[in-house]
Amino acid sequence: MAELDGVAVTSEQLQALALVNYGHFTSMRVDDRHVRGLSHHLDRLVGDCREVFDAELDRDRVRAYVRHAVGERLDSFVVRVTVFDPALGVGAPGAVAHPRVLVTTRPAGSWPPDPIRVRSAEYVRDIPSVKHVGLFGAVMRRRGAQEAGFDDAVFTDGASFISEGPTWNIGFFDGERVVWPNAEVLPGVTMRLLREAYHECVTAPVNLADLGNMRAAFATSTTVGVRPVVGIDDVEFPADHAVFDRLRERYEEIPPERI
Repeated sequence: MAELDGVAVTSEQLQALALVNYGHFTSMRVDDRHVRGLSHHLDRLVGDCREVFDAELDRDRVRAYVRHAVGERLDSFVVRVTVFDPALGVGAPGAVAHPRVLVTTRPAGSWPPDPIRVRSAEYVRDIPSVKHVGLFGAVMRRRGAQEAGFDDAVFTDGASFISEGPTWNIGFFDGERVVWPNAEVLPGVTMRLLREAYHECVTAPVNLADLGNMRAAFATSTTVGVRPVVGIDDVEFPADHAVFDRLRERYEEIPPERI
């Protein structure tokens, strides 16, 4: 399903998204017409629209488009809201933008998700604080990791300090507290909700050389919740550490919002 401003989208309208690839988005897991952190997702869209298009986005209008796309469905699936301007061309991106709202849906993965093994890759996304559609570099690192036999990649800077995954945040457990990397990352909604709900946490630099001191590692995103990371390069982590149950329990206690 794909709707642009609440109406079925045409291939012509999608050309700018495919060819110019300029816009931003958010993805959220919908369960029985409810979303954990819905307000955070809407805040992200409004803030990123100012950053990317220098334009204001009506959050109530976005919510209405999502509600229309969800309809009467009571199952679990993922909704992606992409904001872009079909009239914006690659030759004149400085023109006044009139952002429009594309809503698409796709099936949700298994819950809880399977653990993953990742390979480190030196990479920093353009404007990490914005969830923009420029995914080439991130997907290229993910592809390279999968070609090497891993499930995904995790990014580091030139000094081997860990930041984030291609589409998820990463956290660690040092035996006492959850450690979120102090790095330029996208402030994911699930990470933000967990930081609010699970107070035994700190933000600190995490280097590849520090991994031997960590007791567990995990990925977070709206589509996977809390997902164990069982390996980074040649460093192994458990798939069933007790901290995962505590984090999931706190996460599931967060009241979901009705769309």
